[in-house]
Amino acid sequence: MEALQDCLWRSEAAERFSVIVDAERYFEVARVALLQARSRIMLVGWDFDARIRLSGDERGEDEPETVGEFLYWLVERTPALELYLLRWDVGAFKAIFRGSTVLTVLKWMRHPRIHTKLDGHHPTGGSHHQKVISIDDCFAFCGGIDMTSERWDTREHRDDEPGRLTPTGRAYKPWHDATTAISGQAAGALAAMCRHRWFSATGETLSPVTRKERCWPDNLPVDLEGVEVSIARTIPEMPKQEAIHEIERLFLRQIAQARRSVYIESQYFASRKIAEAIARRLQEADGPEFVIINPTTAEGWLQAVAMDTARARLMKALQQVDRYRRLAMYHPFTAGGEPVYVHAKIMVVDGTSIRVGSANFNNRSMRLDSECDILVSGSGEDEIGAAAVALRDGLIGEHLGIGAAEVGGAIGRLGIIAAIETLRGKGRSLRPYQLPEVGEVPKWMADNELLDPEGPDEMFEPLADRGLFRRRGRLSR
Repeated sequence: MEALQDCLWRSEAAERFSVIVDAERYFEVARVALLQARSRIMLVGWDFDARIRLSGDERGEDEPETVGEFLYWLVERTPALELYLLRWDVGAFKAIFRGSTVLTVLKWMRHPRIHTKLDGHHPTGGSHHQKVISIDDCFAFCGGIDMTSERWDTREHRDDEPGRLTPTGRAYKPWHDATTAISGQAAGALAAMCRHRWFSATGETLSPVTRKERCWPDNLPVDLEGVEVSIARTIPEMPKQEAIHEIERLFLRQIAQARRSVYIESQYFASRKIAEAIARRLQEADGPEFVIINPTTAEGWLQAVAMDTARARLMKALQQVDRYRRLAMYHPFTAGGEPVYVHAKIMVVDGTSIRVGSANFNNRSMRLDSECDILVSGSGEDEIGAAAVALRDGLIGEHLGIGAAEVGGAIGRLGIIAAIETLRGKGRSLRPYQLPEVGEVPKWMADNELLDPEGPDEMFEPLADRGLFRRRGRLSR
């Protein structure tokens, strides 16, 4: 861990730590955790939809199902409880078309103990992408799942999933995601980050809160106890605000230090610096294997043009230097052949460390947007190593539709890429990424990073000075 300290904001003790995979489980656990709140709830997110329903059985007789009404009911029934909601201001414009979400937020704004704010403290073109829920400064969720629509899904990712519906009843695509749950001093550090975000957005200083009793939801198994949890952030440069690039440095350092394998799940693969770091390792005779799980295509036409084209350009360059065949990218599919959208941001290195957060492998996450990642790192021979291996094998098993034990046995015998190639099949499985033909306009957009700039300054940089390959030699050394 010492070798990573200069890449981190803080490292604090966590009484308990767990990784939560997919939003069915997250929404169940979040409901129980929120029910235990006594003094303060802080929701910091990219998006929020008050209409979604929180999963879970055994509800109280008068307990509402939708998250907006549930949170209002929670504040009303708990006299000392205050709720703070902080969300990205540009993304909030989507709420105009969400009917009851607007009415719920207006109702909240009239409540003396509910505080809402649209956070515009970001550069032009940037976003607030952190996804954190802090409860009583002693428990927190931090990862990639927003409390919004089109996130809920089970780990089975069934084709005919009746619960995978928007609040208006429209079916949406299978969705894969992840977050973490943390208690203890590490949760207190995340609470401090949320309070600082609130101050930056409002100018209002919030004091810490204290809670004597242990806070951990009863329906969440504990992955690790008594471990050190580290936090890395991206904070973009702004007037009177220094840039923080901890997330980028941590990615580069972890890739440089990996020995056997790096397992990655990310919504995008469009960062030139990340690709350069991987390229250096691929050219080593005894370097690690890299497995990247991506969606088949990015969401939205413009994002697909920019992100998918950048991915194609970078993967083509990496394949050219992958002389030892240690790089593979895959897409998960359902049993019926429908692509599963990968929104999770996970990295498991060597079966020794777990990293989960909000940051993708694209330039925005490194420099332009606000992000927050969680890291737990061990020796590989301890309980952290066992948890890291279990997470990696469970995720691969989820995508292949088989058990984690079978995955682990195959990796032990063959290595991670050969194991996946041996185990994958038809139907619910992983399919290899295929390089597409890239047209001239998408190629030009990707090369000039029009939708994925490397920082606030590049938003206004001449196109001649920008681009994926302005340091072309670094991918071919």
